Amino acid sequence: MSGQVAGKVVIITGAGRGIGAAIAWDLAEKGARVVIADLDEATAKKTASQISSNGGSAISVRVDVSSRKDVQALIGQTVSHFGRLDVMFNNAGISQTCPFLEVTEEDFDRIMTINGRGVLIGTQEAAKQMIAQGGGGKIINTASIAGKQGYPLFAHYCASKFAVVAITQAAARALAEHRISVNCFGPGVVKTELWEQLDREFILHGLTEEPQQAINDFSQSILLGRVSVPKDIVGVTTFLASDASDYVTGQTVMVDGGMVLI
Repeated sequence: MSGQVAGKVVIITGAGRGIGAAIAWDLAEKGARVVIADLDEATAKKTASQISSNGGSAISVRVDVSSRKDVQALIGQTVSHFGRLDVMFNNAGISQTCPFLEVTEEDFDRIMTINGRGVLIGTQEAAKQMIAQGGGGKIINTASIAGKQGYPLFAHYCASKFAVVAITQAAARALAEHRISVNCFGPGVVKTELWEQLDREFILHGLTEEPQQAINDFSQSILLGRVSVPKDIVGVTTFLASDASDYVTGQTVMVDGGMVLI
């Protein structure tokens, strides 16, 4: 698959760490030119520097994905540096553990702004650039098992990920005439810094008592018998970025070890 992403210019938002960083590393190792976009500028620079030191081609750009001006600037810097944009990963997102009856309007709006509006803006602005270039492109959004199932401790997060799936399907229909495919992938329980945050929140709400109890309890329904790590995800993400996925659009590819069967 390396020859199928080699030379492609790829933006990955939320790529300073976690799943986004793993996506960037895998693509760079296979010859893609990657843009590490993240709200945390220092982390983005560190990841881009490490990829470059390892022989890859990478730059970093600070971005707030909920700001259209920021996203436009991100794409502008990408095109200025690399000459074009071939693949856009709208991966940046946030979560929060909160019992259903305690979710506030502020909680809902904060998560929907990043996870929902951010994907809408990223998809729109990437598509505009790809249409201007001609030749098509690929847009890949990070969904979740929470985009297919509602969980009572993550109602607002689930709503945002259902929105990601809906935006993906709508965009796939809207952009097919421009040879732009739009897909998303759905991770399950991935052992990253995010689950460290959720673990603390479970304890804060009195839902668990011990560190790691939350992730262990939540993972009992994984058919493959273990939580995932970011490297479990990148086979699918690199496939979706590659020429091998040219006839795939509007789909949610689950990468969850069998937690949700659809």
